[in-house]
Amino acid sequence: MSELIYEKKGNIAYVTLNRPEKLNAISLELADALQEACCQIDRDPDVWAGIVTGAGDRSFSAGADLNALDKLVEEGRAHVWEAGCVLAYMAVKKPLIAAINGYCLGGGLQLALACDLRIASQNAQFGTPDQKINTVDSFVSLALPYMIPSAIAMELILTGDFIDANEAYRVGLVNKVVSQDELLPEATRMAERIFKNGPQAIKAVKQLSRRGRALSLEIGLELFEALAIKILDMEDTREAIKAFWEKRPPVWKGR
Repeated sequence: MSELIYEKKGNIAYVTLNRPEKLNAISLELADALQEACCQIDRDPDVWAGIVTGAGDRSFSAGADLNALDKLVEEGRAHVWEAGCVLAYMAVKKPLIAAINGYCLGGGLQLALACDLRIASQNAQFGTPDQKINTVDSFVSLALPYMIPSAIAMELILTGDFIDANEAYRVGLVNKVVSQDELLPEATRMAERIFKNGPQAIKAVKQLSRRGRALSLEIGLELFEALAIKILDMEDTREAIKAFWEKRPPVWKGR
């Protein structure tokens, strides 16, 4: 049985972590498959967004598989493995939506934070319990204080405690909380809302938003100018302006 299921439906790639018996813990094989899925999403011009979820109703991902972690420690490359995963997730140029069911912990929370939008089922729980076994969740520690109020982020990071879906929504960690049955349909509807916009513009604003945190305003505006000039000259832009005057939805071609 494959540890990851990659399905394309229309313009959406559905990426499912498929180790439900292990709470979708991330093994070395699954980590490699996730990185390949990231590349596949960006390579395929017919894919405009990806939805990431976990098989079953108990867990999005409970984090790194401890058996895999032991092997990596023995080989002295645990830090390289995690950093490689984070870089692959963050390099995806197209929108990623996390559809979070059940446990979203450690490496699972890392994956969810690397997505642009997060939708949670009512049974979702979030946390970074790595510290309880004296390990460090690097990306969660780096990213979480920028995404939710710093005091709450530090409480989660320092205590290893979990929060439920409603609290995650209250502090701004997730966009919506829905029933388990509505999780994937709602994620799909979110993707379809994004598809009403120009796909090249969406990639550009994602790049600006991601890189903008580390750039000065002046350098950020230079990046904006470079992206905007390129997009203004695209066929999709001319089509969108024409569609506006003709009072109809634009037909996007991705170029």
